[in-house]
Amino acid sequence: MSDRTPNTSTPSEPAPFVERHLGPDEPGIARMLETIGQPSLDALMDTAVPASIRLRETLDLPPALDEPAVISAMQALADANTVTTPMIGLGYYGTVTPAVVKRNVLESPAWYTAYTPYQPEISQGRLEALLNFQTVVGDLTGLPIANASLLDEGTAVAEAATLMHRATRGKSDRLVVDPDILPQTLAVLRTRCEPLGLEVVVPDHLDDLPEGELFGLVLQLPGASGALRDHRALIEAAHERGAQVTVAADLLALTLVESPGELGADVAVGTTQRFGVPLWYGGPHAGYIAVRDGLERSLPGRLVGVSIDADGQPAYRLALQTREQHIRRERATSNICTAQVLLAVVAGLYAAWHGPDGLRAIAERVHHDARRLAGALTTAGVEVVHRAYFDTLLVRVPGRAEELFAASAELGFDLGLVDADHLRIACDETTRTEHLEAVASVFGAELPPKEEDEGSQIPAALVRETDYLDHPVFRDHRSETAMLRYLRKLADADYALDRGMIPLGSCTMKLNATTEMEPLGWPKFAAIHPFVPADRVPGYLQMIDELETWLAEVTGYAKVSVHPNAGSQGELAGLLAIAAYHRANGDDQRDVCLIPSSAHGTNAASAIMAGMRVVVVPAADDGTIDVDALKGLLDEHGDRLGALMVTYPSTHGVYEAAIEDICAMIHDAGGQVYLDGANLNALLGLASPGHFGGDVSHLNLHKTFCIPHGGGGPGVGPVAVAEHLVPFLPTHPFHPDPDRREGPVGPVSAAPFGSSGILPISWAYIRLMGAAGLTRATQVAVLTANYVAERLDEHFPVLYRGDQGTVAHECIVDIRPLARRTGIDAEDVAKRLIDHGFHAPTLAFPVPGTLMIEPTESEDVAELDRFCEAMIAIRQEMAAVEEGRWPQDDNPLVNAPHTAEMLVGDWSHPYTREEAVYPSAGTRAWKYWPPVRRIDGAHGDRNLVCACPPIEDLADTTEAADTTEAADTTEAAEEVPA
Repeated sequence: MSDRTPNTSTPSEPAPFVERHLGPDEPGIARMLETIGQPSLDALMDTAVPASIRLRETLDLPPALDEPAVISAMQALADANTVTTPMIGLGYYGTVTPAVVKRNVLESPAWYTAYTPYQPEISQGRLEALLNFQTVVGDLTGLPIANASLLDEGTAVAEAATLMHRATRGKSDRLVVDPDILPQTLAVLRTRCEPLGLEVVVPDHLDDLPEGELFGLVLQLPGASGALRDHRALIEAAHERGAQVTVAADLLALTLVESPGELGADVAVGTTQRFGVPLWYGGPHAGYIAVRDGLERSLPGRLVGVSIDADGQPAYRLALQTREQHIRRERATSNICTAQVLLAVVAGLYAAWHGPDGLRAIAERVHHDARRLAGALTTAGVEVVHRAYFDTLLVRVPGRAEELFAASAELGFDLGLVDADHLRIACDETTRTEHLEAVASVFGAELPPKEEDEGSQIPAALVRETDYLDHPVFRDHRSETAMLRYLRKLADADYALDRGMIPLGSCTMKLNATTEMEPLGWPKFAAIHPFVPADRVPGYLQMIDELETWLAEVTGYAKVSVHPNAGSQGELAGLLAIAAYHRANGDDQRDVCLIPSSAHGTNAASAIMAGMRVVVVPAADDGTIDVDALKGLLDEHGDRLGALMVTYPSTHGVYEAAIEDICAMIHDAGGQVYLDGANLNALLGLASPGHFGGDVSHLNLHKTFCIPHGGGGPGVGPVAVAEHLVPFLPTHPFHPDPDRREGPVGPVSAAPFGSSGILPISWAYIRLMGAAGLTRATQVAVLTANYVAERLDEHFPVLYRGDQGTVAHECIVDIRPLARRTGIDAEDVAKRLIDHGFHAPTLAFPVPGTLMIEPTESEDVAELDRFCEAMIAIRQEMAAVEEGRWPQDDNPLVNAPHTAEMLVGDWSHPYTREEAVYPSAGTRAWKYWPPVRRIDGAHGDRNLVCACPPIEDLADTTEAADTTEAADTTEAAEEVPA
């Protein structure tokens, strides 16, 4: 039991920002409390939250600041950083975000507050933008099927490795890796392969493949040293030995260099950072992956495809969802949930803005700059190691590397310090002639005139001959007017938080305040390479240290690492810490991970990736963990127990009173408790996982701590651990703290601090709210969920409640009894909500046939009432079907959503046009018009089209090639939290 007693005192007066973050005002809070029969927020907390886990004292956080003061504090942190000209390379480059894209996408809430496009009818703009991204990746890599982004290049290579292992059906466990691979990628790859029993072999040289079996080969193009090598012979040799081949390739280089597909690769991976995405001290950046035909069902992450709607018109959707972790769980292709959608959109629009000719011109200029600098250095007697390169030079300066590195730094340039004898110098889109002159001067060289350029250093055998980006979308937006209108068209097709409530259970779609977002564009946060020396970034390091300290305080843990760049990666890091802890104690056999049946799909997938065996714990009738069944499993698995992975409050939306007893049972059996932090928005300020039994948790900063979902990413998933697990937090070879560069657990993300560039959002949120504000937010989140549950219960029964009849910060309403009587299912309800101007709640998770609703603390009572009234109106329509007034196969629910185009021409339905599109009074004042009708998921999976098709093909997608078997559309309809 916790030694803390409940905190029943009202927090001190919250700061003014709290009133703007919270939707309900005091009269609204009073009305909701009256509706649910509670005298006060404190009384509600006493009823809902078990007393045994309640905090006794308030959180130890800095006092809340108002918005101008937070901006001033953030500016001081930014000013402490030094922006240099980064010429370090290693997959990170200076770039220019087109202003029209920066202002109208990256800084627009219409794009950054959207959710993952599981409801495709209200996500057509985002899906089109992602299809553009997939087309860019597919065209440049020369492979036909690309996904809608991965987390970064390092994790993309790791995903490719496991994909190749699956494709070869485990015939070997040996992976051969290019010695010229990016060092951070190699570190991530080793972290990911080790628990799966995969051997990573890195030969000193790769002129020929090493002897012995192998399942895969990973090659870098160009290499980390800048070298361009023709890998055809190696690829052919690998194929002859039954192995698959992945090429990690620079997309900008591929505008001039032959594509991996033409070279014979099976998979291509990399990063799209240099396509207009800021450096941001390491992220967020969109990784990419593309595969040959036949590997699409093993492709991790999201895949956008073209299908048709109910009228047979082309429409976009997420395809082949049956591959994903929320459906296949431990049999999933990966644990990826949140990807990097917002950054993928930026990269795709960067390509649309420049077009193929513009991209080639940028690449030619970058290559020309590298050649001029190489010429200057060679003339001055400095050895340029490689004759073939694209943008990066490796220079040999025996014994002088550190001296020349320091001299360059004095002039404001950061080069890549390889060792005592070698430096790496990378050019990029932002490199100017004066930069080249300054760097040359450090070596005692003089830059030659442009006309003395020796010509391309790309070998003739590697010069690209194939065309790319010939679709009109990459040629029609040369003027800013055209691009601005295109972006507006895409945004108008979508539904995001700037339009209305997104009541997604377990997703916490709350306010992403403008003040929190403002610092992201500041150069002293945005223009910094992740591998600069620590003395360049004291502001960043202070902000990260403070954020990690505050997150440890609010969770009750000893230490937090913000390194994981998604919730799924935070899960993996936490489970790797548990596994390493057991090994350090000589308990190598502890590999069983107990996971409740209601858990997020990522839990099981992450456990498998960490080398554990998943055993499911059933739920009791009330939705809680079946404690008797748990006891039986503990007896059955004995000293093989590694961990229990449990979400709290549960995914069923209740605070389980037995949580402390459950944690104690696991500890008594020698296991560790992983408390999934997805629902932390119901705990902040009231209870801390580290105090009531957790050993490790991951946190979703894109949920509880206000980082926007971005249409499916970016996310940040810090891992928080108790004292005994601190030595097992992830490390990174370029961490600014030398003590954090090596350890029992390596990196799970490519950059030392993951998605550093968006950490200011959560830092600002905590500074704006303070301890009292965070506590108040939790109280109001629980209040709004109980208010919605109370208002809907007589119409749609609430499936689970706690011992006192309350829910936590979300509730599940059961559509199944009504579906059996009316033929109207949960998906019909979800689509009809679009006609009312709402994004649907979470569909079919964790219980099929239900809707999980999370209002959050940021929605005011008027919006909550509008949602409840829409749901009640839908219930009345279901009654009309049940009573026979409308047929089961032709009514506003099964035909939803309704488009404006449906109003034109004949109308043969038994309900009126007005009933179709204006189902409530509120829709007349403001109407969201979905651009397409309900989309046929099975058709899109049978006829997979996942790149911009030729315009003539869009007229009838039924002509598309049948490349895959039909998916289970029941599974594909499932929607889960990211």
